[in-house]
Amino acid sequence: MPDREINTARLTNVGFGYPDRPSVLRDINLTLPQGSFHFLTGPSGAGKTSLLRLLTLSERAHAGRITLFGEDVTHLPRARIPGLRSRMGVVFQDFRLLDHLSAFDNVALPLRLNGEKPRDYVKDVVEMLRWVGLGERIETLPPALSGGEKQRLAIARAVITRPRLILADEPTGSVDRAMGEKLMRLFTSLNKLGATVLIATHDDELAGRYGAGMLRLEGGHLSDVTPMAPPQHPWNGQPAEGVAG
Repeated sequence: MPDREINTARLTNVGFGYPDRPSVLRDINLTLPQGSFHFLTGPSGAGKTSLLRLLTLSERAHAGRITLFGEDVTHLPRARIPGLRSRMGVVFQDFRLLDHLSAFDNVALPLRLNGEKPRDYVKDVVEMLRWVGLGERIETLPPALSGGEKQRLAIARAVITRPRLILADEPTGSVDRAMGEKLMRLFTSLNKLGATVLIATHDDELAGRYGAGMLRLEGGHLSDVTPMAPPQHPWNGQPAEGVAG
């Protein structure tokens, strides 16, 4: 039975590994209800990034089943992957910014790819850059930015479309405590609009400061440390306080 209206993502008995590490993930069962907020914790090397890569279909599971937005995507043709990813906002550890584009154009790129016109998104992009503290760096190219600035720029690009699923890999790892708290407010604001959020972090203290579900990945196995019920915030496409729009 389709779960399109109930769960954003579901992994059932999923296994994954690399040639030198064949059992990075073993028998993973994970359900992300629509509108839920979870932290994915665990020691470095536990496979948190690998799990996120499975959810973005950057890697294919070696066993089990993956469902996204109510559709079985375990064997989804590669030609359909970009369309599915357009419903996600992904923050990578290595940022994956385009060095030849300005900060503004990096953030605007997902909107352009969605067919939006500059007149419709210029204000939103500028407001988002200001929100993450890059209002004075709008025309700056990524190579001239610090690591923390690149982190903030990557987050701004990931959330500018107000995606239905936000996957973030150590999103506050390169910023100070004050900016980290501000970025977390951005994620929680989008969650209140109905976005499903999964944040991978090795910082258990960060995860413990928020009323979110906590998942722990260790030894290839996933455990649900602190379950949470999905908030009753239907997706309405309207900006929450502190979110550009």
